Amino acid sequence: MTITRNIRTPIMHRAVEANGFVFVGGTIADDTSVSMGEQTRNILQKIASYLGEAGTDMTKVVSASIFVTDLSRKKEMDAIWTEIFGENLPARATVGVADLGGGALIEIVVTALKA
Repeated sequence: MTITRNIRTPIMHRAVEANGFVFVGGTIADDTSVSMGEQTRNILQKIASYLGEAGTDMTKVVSASIFVTDLSRKKEMDAIWTEIFGENLPARATVGVADLGGGALIEIVVTALKA
């Protein structure tokens, strides 16, 4: 099996391709001072870019894990989520966490098909 690692950072690769899938590591917003909805939009735009570099797109996302610091604000995230994914909603888990660091309200991890 071939593994292709894309977009290296000091501690990880943003996207790793293996066995027909693209795995995108935990992604937070560039500006963590904005609302949950705005952070969600920025994160999903970044993920779309990472997937594009790996040769796939958001319509191929099959699974997502979402970590949020305040579940009472989940509706803000859901509104952007459904706007971006439309009818191509992936399987998803949303988990409340105490802290994500750096003021982040949300972190998203996705898996997409390569084809």
